Amino acid sequence: MAKFFGTNGIRGVFDEDFTLEFVHDMTLAIGTYFGKGPVLIGYDGRESSPVISKVVSSALNSIGIDCNVAGIVPTPCLEFAVKSLGYSGGLMITASHNPSQYNGIKPCASDGVEISREDELIIEDIYLQKKWLEKPVKWGVTGTENRAIEAYLKGIISHVDSKLIESKHFKVVLDLGNGAQAVSAPNFCELLDCETFLINQKIDGAFPGRGSEPTPQNLSELSKIVRENNADVGIAFDGDGDRSIFCDNKGDILTGDKSALVLTQHILKKNPNSLVVTCLNSGSNIEVLAEKFDSKVIRTKVGSVEVSRKMVPTGALIGFEENGGFMYGKHNQVRDGCMTLALMLDLLATSGKPLTEEIASLPPSFTTKDKIPCSAEKIPKLISSLKEEFPNSDISDGIKITLDSKNWVMIRPSGTEPIVRIYAESESQEKLDTLMSEYLEKVSSIISR
Repeated sequence: MAKFFGTNGIRGVFDEDFTLEFVHDMTLAIGTYFGKGPVLIGYDGRESSPVISKVVSSALNSIGIDCNVAGIVPTPCLEFAVKSLGYSGGLMITASHNPSQYNGIKPCASDGVEISREDELIIEDIYLQKKWLEKPVKWGVTGTENRAIEAYLKGIISHVDSKLIESKHFKVVLDLGNGAQAVSAPNFCELLDCETFLINQKIDGAFPGRGSEPTPQNLSELSKIVRENNADVGIAFDGDGDRSIFCDNKGDILTGDKSALVLTQHILKKNPNSLVVTCLNSGSNIEVLAEKFDSKVIRTKVGSVEVSRKMVPTGALIGFEENGGFMYGKHNQVRDGCMTLALMLDLLATSGKPLTEEIASLPPSFTTKDKIPCSAEKIPKLISSLKEEFPNSDISDGIKITLDSKNWVMIRPSGTEPIVRIYAESESQEKLDTLMSEYLEKVSSIISR
């Protein structure tokens, strides 16, 4: 079991469990794992990010590794730049959707994809044993990298019909969430001749607009601006810009599952006989859709690392999570909010239909999720109690209780916060509401014993 790496990188409350001393020593471990430079460093807009960046670069230099700093960039921009500009690895300083007091480190390998679970354990072992690279013959140097955003946007545009999109002059509402996509998504829309309306566009690590995580509850402003301007689509990004939640042309917020299904349908029409990778907590309609296009679905544990690292060896075309993380293998096998927006515009340009009509063409889907505060020590009792009650459940990642093919509940601890998440799918909204309230009550009761 990893001690420091969670579902997605290492995170903690800055200056409490995520101190500059910890950052320094963990960077030495990551640098030792990389073995050589150059390493690319990027960060989100959190107040602590610039000082962490300095500690990271000096720690790498102290073991002879050269690095370049790209400054504020979205996580997928850093990952794509590592791959396309020839870096040995990358370090993204971010706590993604966590509240402002958190920060973290997310390493990516030379292929531009997050490192594997096995490699996370190797880094942790180096850190615990303090077996870093010996004092170098020559110190490393730190420079700047100014090409990352341009390389990223060119890469995205190369995968869509840019001329067709330009000809449509789409109206797009961007809720940038005071996050890192503010440096790239508006430029991307401008390059494709979209009329753009911006919300929360000022980068601010306190995330004053709506918080760092887009949820159906905090996107009312996005819905309103879409309706008022008769926009074709709205999109909200999380703090580091790798996830995206969509709003259709009527102002309705889509679940991550729903937008993933409509994009998958669009991509598989052009690329049948493909492979899709998704997590255990995604809805069951992806199998229905894949079968329609002679494609297959592989399920993984929850977490973008699990999906990304399964996509690489299998050559999967599509990967996604229910939380709005969508991956397009032809670009990079990582979650990418701006690439996902590009695919949505490509879909709208190709079909010529409004997004509401495209959504209506999908098989009906009713999914939801919620969370309950829960300390780590209570998790084993929670899972074992549920396993006792439902002995045939899947316990490969938390516990997934399958009632039948259309009705299931999954309970798992968050890898980034002291909470337990509850996911559910049902055949109707009414049954879903009943199922969710039953299991929220059940889980709360076990935790409080």
